[in-house]
Amino acid sequence: MNKSVLIALALLAFTMLSPVNQAGTAQGSSNYALKMSSFNLSSHKWKNRVLLVFAPSVDNQAYQQQIQLLQEQKSGFADRDLVLVEILVTDESYANGQPIDESAAAKLREHFGIDKENFRVILVGKDGGVKRTDVTPVQATAIFAEIDAMPMRQQEMQKKGINSP
Repeated sequence: MNKSVLIALALLAFTMLSPVNQAGTAQGSSNYALKMSSFNLSSHKWKNRVLLVFAPSVDNQAYQQQIQLLQEQKSGFADRDLVLVEILVTDESYANGQPIDESAAAKLREHFGIDKENFRVILVGKDGGVKRTDVTPVQATAIFAEIDAMPMRQQEMQKKGINSP
């Protein structure tokens, strides 16, 4: 099996194992037809944190490494209201496993000033502000630690009875 097929299978597995899709409904139904949608960052304000992963393609080494690092900790996404958005230039882009149209991906690239050939990871808080930017792959645990230190997350953990790290 070639590398692209393995990557596609890994992405499909990550998509199928994600707890919710962009619409907030459980995945894994027998309907495999994915509807193309437009992703709007402002619609997630005060509801979700958004982790944006920008890369030229699925063949990009930094992108592959980043997705692998995130897959190892996928259980932490739902608890932190974290939406994963993958913005790719030559391949389809996704928001929590749901394909997003090219114009939405281009708008995100333009909004954050990311060139088509660059890799970037950007964490956007529930308030819509950029909380973290990385130019190389980053451990999911480092992203989670950053989120867990945020005042809003501290309040969420208190309400849920979760001890702070």
